[in-house]
Parts: sequence; C-alpha cells; structure tokens
Amino acid sequence: MREMTREEIRSFLMDTVRTGKLASVRSDGRPHVTPIWYVLDGDDVLFTTYYDTVKLKNIRRSGEVMLCVDMETPPFAYVLIEGKATVESGAPADLLPWATRIGARYMGADQGEAFGKRNAVEGEFLIRVKPTRIIALTEISS
Repeated sequence: MREMTREEIRSFLMDTVRTGKLASVRSDGRPHVTPIWYVLDGDDVLFTTYYDTVKLKNIRRSGEVMLCVDMETPPFAYVLIEGKATVESGAPADLLPWATRIGARYMGADQGEAFGKRNAVEGEFLIRVKPTRIIALTEISS
C-alpha cells in the first residue's frame, strides 16, 4: 500500500469513470451518503443536484462533506476528499457547461449535450467542493 501522488490522484479521479459517494451530515447529526457524478475544476469537485435533495439541504446548512471514490478491484485504491461544499449557481446558463461535461464523462461524448440540457434547468444547482484534506491510497492489496 502506498500514498498516491498529486498527479495520480487527478488521474484516478478523472481518467476512469467512477461514481463518487458523497457523505454529508443531516440536521440531527446522522450521516447521509449518496452517489454522485462529478468533474474536476482544478482541485475542486463539481456536481449538480436538485433543489429538494437531502444532500443540498445538508450542504446549505453546514457545507461539510466527504467524497469517496474507489477502485473496487485488485489492487484496490481510493481517494477520500474532505471539503467545504458551496452552492455555486442555480442559473441554467451557468449549469449548462458543467452539466454537459458531466454528462459527456458518464454517458459518452455523444450524449453530453442532451444530458446537459436535461439537467441545466430551474431547480437544479451546481455544487463546488473545495478540498480541505485528501487521503489517497493505491496498491492496497499488493
């Protein structure tokens, strides 16, 4: 087992399509974990979510989140990102480029534009997670 370099972290997060698992804290202190599709903007993680989701309510209240992205096959690896999440925008024009990038990443380049248009709508919000701590390990079973 070894720690990933900064370049390996970025590659791990973006070069292979993996679903992130976003953890946030409910108002009563219970954890909430949900899968997300994401892209990176520099070191920041961006994703979209709808106005009435538990994760958006939690983010608006505290902003504290943790994201786990893992490789579920040998030699196993993961990246944990603790961070502060903020609501970046709810304007469809601001959402469209990011929703399109996310759609292209997860659904394929030919579906990116359709996904972007479907998700850049009133009620959808762009969330930005600024990392405060990153733990990244690879070759866990080696």
